[in-house]
Amino acid sequence: MEMNNHYVGLPRLFSRFTEIRYINGWIIFSVDLVISLCVSLIGVLGIFSFLGVSYAQEDVVKVGFASFVGSLVAFFAFKVYRRVIRHSTLRGLWRIWGVAILKSVVLCILLLILKTSFTPKVYLVGLFIDCVLTMLMLVTFRIFIVNIYNMVLLQLGKKRKRVLVYGTGDESVMIASTATRHIFMQDYSITGFITFNKQKKNFRIAELPVYQIASREDLLKLVNRISLDGVLFPNLKTIQQEKERLIRFCEQISLRTLVVPEMEEVHNGAIKRSIRDIKIEDLLGREEIQINMQEIACLLENKVILVTGAAGSIGSEICRQLAHFPICKLICFDSAETPMHNLRLELEDKFPHLNFVPVIGDVRNGDRLDYVFRNWHPHIVFHAAAYKHVPLMEENPCEAVRVNVYGTRLVADAAVKYGVEKFVMISTDKAVNPTNIMGCSKRLAEIYVQSLSLAIIKGEVQGCTKFITTRFGNVLGSNGSVIPRFREQINNGGPVTVTHPEIIRYFMTIPEACRLVLEAGTMGNGGEIFVFDMGQPVKIADLARRMIELSGMKVGKDIEIEYTGLRPGEKLYEELLSHKENTKETLHEKIRIADVREYNYQDVTRCINLLSNLSLNVEIVDMVREMKSFVPEFKSQNSEFEKLDNKC
Repeated sequence: MEMNNHYVGLPRLFSRFTEIRYINGWIIFSVDLVISLCVSLIGVLGIFSFLGVSYAQEDVVKVGFASFVGSLVAFFAFKVYRRVIRHSTLRGLWRIWGVAILKSVVLCILLLILKTSFTPKVYLVGLFIDCVLTMLMLVTFRIFIVNIYNMVLLQLGKKRKRVLVYGTGDESVMIASTATRHIFMQDYSITGFITFNKQKKNFRIAELPVYQIASREDLLKLVNRISLDGVLFPNLKTIQQEKERLIRFCEQISLRTLVVPEMEEVHNGAIKRSIRDIKIEDLLGREEIQINMQEIACLLENKVILVTGAAGSIGSEICRQLAHFPICKLICFDSAETPMHNLRLELEDKFPHLNFVPVIGDVRNGDRLDYVFRNWHPHIVFHAAAYKHVPLMEENPCEAVRVNVYGTRLVADAAVKYGVEKFVMISTDKAVNPTNIMGCSKRLAEIYVQSLSLAIIKGEVQGCTKFITTRFGNVLGSNGSVIPRFREQINNGGPVTVTHPEIIRYFMTIPEACRLVLEAGTMGNGGEIFVFDMGQPVKIADLARRMIELSGMKVGKDIEIEYTGLRPGEKLYEELLSHKENTKETLHEKIRIADVREYNYQDVTRCINLLSNLSLNVEIVDMVREMKSFVPEFKSQNSEFEKLDNKC
């Protein structure tokens, strides 16, 4: 029974030992001191005895005392005991050299003061030997600790996953180097590198093997041969390069794919984010869009900026990006209390010097808007407040009109009244040839700000505000979007629901969309609708399949994909431009200007007044009929309002 308890206790002991993040500095100091004394008393004096150098017994005491004092001075001077040993690098060797040299010099001086029986030649030889031996033993001690940690403690303490780093470039090698890998690795063990090469030459980098494959079969054989658990990618760029090859291979054989954190997120050995699994957002993302930071900074410098819908997916990201610029004040306006509270905490934490004001309010409340504009007089407005969910707005059309149309009008009118310089409206691809209430409401909002801008230019309305509209498709990971929904369904064991096998959508990352919004805001002169290059559309069924495979499961075996049919107002594909619209180039290759027809401001105003009254009185049918009359390209799909199309 005692034997069993003994063996049960060993793994527990090792487990507790491996949880130690660093050895106490005073323990390191004590061990270093003992090593230093042993070098002087045993090493140097031992060598002298071997060489036949005579010395008195009192010289041993003097050497011990001088070595003790010299070691104390050197250790406190260079503070090597404060360093985390397992994070030691070659760059830190100068401290060890400094300790060895300073200790030996102090030792020699003290022995001269104490008047030992050593000859000048013995002093010189002893100084050299003590310095070299001290340095070698201190380095050996640190190498020993590092190897114990790597080869014994972590091996016995916990089972780590075996991974290969993709590529043999500088970044890959740096991640796999002995000095760096501890920063990233917690539950993973880097066992080598993996590359593509038909020749399959054998070689090593950083003392780790390089495995070369040419096909999925080669990868499968390698997995079985070395018990591989995953492939680690050094950055997001390599993920994009290999998303249709190596990552596909890994998905097909249920091999984990991982990515390391960005290097700037690892500072002074402190881990801010550990290695994570590759997400679908990483595969859908594109190369980083370059924007004119200097021009944006000039536009925003010392400006008061208002962001409506600031607590939403797009609005909050705009706030984050604005926080990096030399703005005077940021007004965050939203009706959602908890998300606004969370945004406030985030901005206070990440941007402690940012002057911002969180304001709870509704864009439908003209008095509240007037209060905000009257008190803070914003120079630039980013209008992101909107209802966006198609099926929900199809069921609640009056609210879509009240917020998206009437709310936009109130914000735009307040901007003109208080002399706002620029008004940037966030629109959607669903506004093009709309098939649903939400899309049509956003198109009406576009029409209003365009007509107001034109009226200002013509002198029909007194004002100086430049109105700019930005139009883009779906953003990855936004609140209530398809990717978080799929991820939740996968975590729950499925099924993953897709409306139609052929439905496609454009996707863009939230930061990418917001950068383009800021860029468009700088180049707009008033009245333009800027259309963003969304890249290639993605089939939603393929997206679901890829997400299931990334989770290490098989479609049809582990998780089913279920087709539920198109929802009210939903269409198979979205458009960024109407077929009647042409586009013009801008200085930015990812941004174009839509050439759309102009509307008379008075006509638009009368229409919106009528729609506002109808929505307020919840006269749904008459309201939708009026929307279809004013926006004739609005043709409902899979909706109860299709019957109105036949009568228009």
